[in-house]
Amino acid sequence: MIRTNELIKVFKNSEIETMALNKVHLDVDEGEFVAIMGPSGCGKSTLLNIIGLLDTPSSGELFFGNQNVSNHSEKERTQLRKATVGFVFQSFNLIDELSVFENVELPLLYMNVSARERKQRVEHILSKMQIAHRRKHFPQQLSGGQQQRVAIARAVVTEPKLILADEPTGNLDSANGEEVMDMLTQLNNNGATIIMATHSTSDAEKAHRIVQLFDGHVVTENIQSFYVR
Repeated sequence: MIRTNELIKVFKNSEIETMALNKVHLDVDEGEFVAIMGPSGCGKSTLLNIIGLLDTPSSGELFFGNQNVSNHSEKERTQLRKATVGFVFQSFNLIDELSVFENVELPLLYMNVSARERKQRVEHILSKMQIAHRRKHFPQQLSGGQQQRVAIARAVVTEPKLILADEPTGNLDSANGEEVMDMLTQLNNNGATIIMATHSTSDAEKAHRIVQLFDGHVVTENIQSFYVR
């Protein structure tokens, strides 16, 4: 489903040049759950941002299926991202001024989904995430675990083929973190492809495969014993 070839990302300012990714090769099959690990600054979030079409590589190629999207225009990347990718962030990234329902509804507004269908889809996913009873509440009225449930609901309400999770349990206690990982595992069992950046060994062990990054390089890949590609 996803393939990167010789992916390089360099950040520059007036005084320094930093290579965040250095010739990264990564293949992710449809339906796979991949964990990307490594120390802070190794390039995990940069790689997710490029795969999620939020950023562009300095050089190299990115493929969605057989489609090379490396040189897509911003408009083309936006359209593909809206139709294909859901994001789950460590900091939740909910909009404080919007209710739970409105936060989850937002991606559907961007996709011009009708009001009737939006209501049906939001209510269905809120119920599935066991947060429907908070539909009229605002993010600051929720616990961290509840906010992450809303963030996951927002990520999957568009039924994306790919879910990118950047440290999804990083701001949660162990019990809420375990719940979030159970939700991601269930979404994967239901067919979603998931790529997750994490520092947590226990979270990574829920994935089918662990990819280790160091200084922008892929240094090791470990396929879990319960999964055969």
